[in-house]
Amino acid sequence: MLLPCCYLAPVSHYSAYYRADEVRLEVCDHFTKQTLRNRCWIDSPNGPLALTIPIVKTEGKMMMRDIRISDHGNWRHQHWIALESSYRQSPFFEYYADDFAPFYEKKWEFLADFNEELMEMVAYLLDIEKPVSRTVIYEGDAFAQLPNFEARPYYQVFAQKHGFLPDLSIVDLLFNQGPEGVLWL
Repeated sequence: MLLPCCYLAPVSHYSAYYRADEVRLEVCDHFTKQTLRNRCWIDSPNGPLALTIPIVKTEGKMMMRDIRISDHGNWRHQHWIALESSYRQSPFFEYYADDFAPFYEKKWEFLADFNEELMEMVAYLLDIEKPVSRTVIYEGDAFAQLPNFEARPYYQVFAQKHGFLPDLSIVDLLFNQGPEGVLWL
């Protein structure tokens, strides 16, 4: 299964990952701004909230694997505070906080490295064991190759306020369902 290399990818990506025999992360495609490569969506008290990793300005088209993370705007701290304030009331935030915190303390040079290591850690927490490799040449539009995903509602902290929000970042499923999150994949 060819998957895009995304920042805290949505539940649908992990569903495809879970069902695949092996996974190849597409890192040889051209980076496109305002995509899930450097953005994720979480639930917040005010509804869906986008968290975006700033990147170093690029000249022309660049492959995903060559995109560098910018330190602009203290984004690590802002993302961690957003995750904490949105999910601290969820059943499993405290259980997983120590696993996620280091990703918002350490500086990473390349976006693909950061995304891949986050994905590996999430897969480990969900007890998903699949071989993962990176593409070495462009293999196609990984977003277009994702199978259809039908979200099944699960408990969300703010559902009473604004209803169930499907296909948010995998952290939403993990913080709300814990190890049983894999049952929704």
